[in-house]
This record gives sequence, C-alpha cells and structure tokens, in this order.
Amino acid sequence: MSRNFALAYAAVLFACAALPLLGDNSTRQLGIEFAATLTLATLWNLLAGYAGIVSIGQQAYVGLGGYVMFALAVFTGMPVLLALPLAGLACGLIAIPAGRLVFRLRGPHFAIGTWVLAEVFRLFFAQISTLGGGSGMSLPIMSILAISHSRPHRLLLFYAFAATLALGTNLLVYLLLRSRFGLGLTAIRDAEPAAASLGVDVMWLKRIVYIGVAAFTGLAGALIFLQNIRISPDAAFSVNDWTANIIFIVVIGGIGRIEGPFIGCLVFFTFRAAFANFGPWYLIGLGALAILIMLLQPKGIAGLLHGLLSRSRKLTLR
Repeated sequence: MSRNFALAYAAVLFACAALPLLGDNSTRQLGIEFAATLTLATLWNLLAGYAGIVSIGQQAYVGLGGYVMFALAVFTGMPVLLALPLAGLACGLIAIPAGRLVFRLRGPHFAIGTWVLAEVFRLFFAQISTLGGGSGMSLPIMSILAISHSRPHRLLLFYAFAATLALGTNLLVYLLLRSRFGLGLTAIRDAEPAAASLGVDVMWLKRIVYIGVAAFTGLAGALIFLQNIRISPDAAFSVNDWTANIIFIVVIGGIGRIEGPFIGCLVFFTFRAAFANFGPWYLIGLGALAILIMLLQPKGIAGLLHGLLSRSRKLTLR
C-alpha cells in the first residue's frame, strides 16, 4: 500500500507541475508561489517532522537567499540564473556557524533562538544603505531583460525552475528517509535519548539536516524574490509569510508525512482563494482550522487518509 500511495502521490505532483504550463501568466504566477511554498513546507517538515528540529526562524534563510542573489546580480553583474544556486550555497555556508550557535539551546529556547537569529538578519540588512536599507531594492532592468525580453517566457522559465525545485525536494526527502540517514532521523524524532544510546550521532545528524535545509530554503527564497523583482527587509524576513504560514500548512497537512505539505498547500491556497476578501476573519478561520485539526486529528489530513486506507484494506482482506 505504501508503494502504491507513493506512486499515486508522485503522479499527482507531476500533474500539478504540468498544469500551469497550459495556463496564462496569472496561473503561472500562482504556480510559482505554490511550488515555492511547497518547497519551504517540505523542508520545514523534514526539520520538525523527522529530525525533531522545531525552528521558527527559517525566514532567516529565505531573506538571506534573496539578498545574496540581489547583491550578486547588482554588484557583480552576474546573471541571476547563475546567482540562484550560489545564493543557496551561501545560505548553507552561513548556516554552519549559525547552527553551532543555536544548537547550544534546547527545547523552546532553541525555537526562540532561531527566531531571534532571523530578526538579527532583518535588522542587519535594514542598516545596509547599499542594499536599499529599510526600503529595499529592485533588480536592474538589464538583469531582468537578460533572462528574456518576454514576460510570459520569463514566467514560464521561473515556473519550470520552481516546479523542478519542488519535485526535486520531495524526491530528495523521499530517498533520504529510505536511507540509513533517514532511519537515524526517525529514531531521533521518536526518542532522542534512545537513539543516542544505540550509537546515533544525534547532534551531527541534526546539524547536517539544518545546514542542508538552510541551503535549499535560501534557494527557494532567491527564486521567490527573483520573481517579485524587488526585496526589502520586512518582506524578506517576514515571520508570518515564511514561517507561520508554513507551519500551518505542515500541521494541517500532516507533520512527519511526506505528502503532508502538499495536502496542506492545497488546503491553504484553496482557503485563501475562497476567503481572502473577508479580511481578519480569513486569518481567524485559518487559526481555528489549525486548532481543530491539532485537537481532533493530530496527524493531520494525511494521517486521517492513511488511517481510512488502512481500515479499508483490512476490511477488503477480511
């Protein structure tokens, strides 16, 4: 059943990836946003759902990736498509000393420490006048035209990159969890002291995951702000956009389930499209939905579907 479910999930992912190719510019923009959000949610699910690393400061690497990409394009003249992977690499390198700092903390102190780190980054970039200070900066028009003079073609290229990143991230997590490395992560999540007593190098595994997730988060952040063409400290390091919404998506979809972020993204974007015009009530509704799911179905919608499929299979076998 797990194999069949994985194949069905892969087919749905590929179908969703191909759908915006047939649409207009607005459909492709929505597709870019969906794919980038799915990437961020998948990465946070790997952190919290498998490695037990509950970070509420992942916006630090979203913003950092965007700023590195902008700085490379503006000050060195580097093509933005080449600056994208370098931005992700820079985030991974910066996560090495940052990880050594935040992993000195435990439990809720760790979560708060990651948020404080993101705020430090936000305040730091707000003070750099060459990057626009608090008001931010835009990409030079020549950098945009170097990609393509046609806006539909640029959106198609950005969407292809975003869809590849989302699909690649899901595949990488799937393969990782089927390896000995993934077995160690699952052991840490279930019982960290027991995993350590069996020889699992807990801190090494957590740091490797933290650094890898930071690199891919930075890459996703660079893509998000490349598509926006503008970046500012408040937008780049927004805890609401890049952490609160992502946590909501993972929780309602199913934390610790590889398909959980995808289901959560579908619910989130559908809910937003249907109720965004209701102002504060829209946010209240999102919060109420998250609370209900956490109380009634802690394993999320994916966990509920798995339970229904398991019971159906047992009844069929009988």
